[in-house]
Amino acid sequence: MLVNPAINHAFAQTYAEKLGWKKGDKVIMFHVDDAGMSHASNEGAIQAVTNGIATSVSVMMPCPWVPEMGQYLAQNKNVDAGLHLTHTAEWTGYRWGSVSGIKASPGLSDREGALWSNVADVVAHASADEIETEIRAQLAKARTMGFSPTHLDTHMGTLWATPDYLDRYIKVGIEEHIPILFSAGNNTLMQQALAQGPLAGLNMLANKRSGSYDAAEVLNAIRQKGEEIWDAGLAVVDDLYLLSYDWEFPADIEATDENLRKFKTQKYKELLDSVAPGITVILIHCADADKGFSDITDSGNTRRGDLLSMTDPELKRYVQQQGFILTTWRELQTKRNNIRD
Repeated sequence: MLVNPAINHAFAQTYAEKLGWKKGDKVIMFHVDDAGMSHASNEGAIQAVTNGIATSVSVMMPCPWVPEMGQYLAQNKNVDAGLHLTHTAEWTGYRWGSVSGIKASPGLSDREGALWSNVADVVAHASADEIETEIRAQLAKARTMGFSPTHLDTHMGTLWATPDYLDRYIKVGIEEHIPILFSAGNNTLMQQALAQGPLAGLNMLANKRSGSYDAAEVLNAIRQKGEEIWDAGLAVVDDLYLLSYDWEFPADIEATDENLRKFKTQKYKELLDSVAPGITVILIHCADADKGFSDITDSGNTRRGDLLSMTDPELKRYVQQQGFILTTWRELQTKRNNIRD
């Protein structure tokens, strides 16, 4: 799907401006997904926010390594951490089940008793009621651990897959007054991913099938949904980039730490050059991946590369020199709370 500049220009005021930043400001959030998935994922997330330029993390509450991450967050309450609401378990030999349990949400479980491995199977088997039950169970578990999430987002885009799922996601966010990841501004970068992948379900907001829709209609429907979220008192962002996971490291270059760092740092610099004014969330996946990480997934180099780039002084200098403003979900919602509509 090609980006249409005319569509972007139709959106006059950014959410960054609404929250108090100046016209033309480029506000960035480097957001680390998948904390709690493994020890390596926890280490990667922690290093990225403490030693690097990542500003926010989110935790997969059904996963086995959540207690370790929860203990860290209990001792470091300043870390901006939310829930990576998880309705899938995508790996072959490393699985997890729902927090709500099979009896409470049977449609979420496959034959192994784990969450479905892909979003299509979730959509085929799980009702919106079961989706909401699991959202609330994951939130309750976090609070039981003493963890108060700064935001909610969605693993593998499951909660963007159908309008019914999206409505439950928004409903819980509004009722609990927790901001949700939903990009509804210029969406300059997000348009690249609307035709397929995790965001394809958003096309149904315009009552169109994926692959057969008018881009302007879809973006208008997304913006209308964003206005509803904003009017309910929650912060909204302008743009979202979620394709860095798919960047392919050159096959003819050895995947050393130095080469991974250079590759990912350059890619993120190029990405930043294409960011439009407003609040842009850039999704990343940091892991301090070692040889054992390959027992879970073959994405170790991708995740290690993200960690190495986030902690690269060169990328930090570039962000500063180009005048990008780093933010967190906590800051966004604090600014939203201070606005009198």
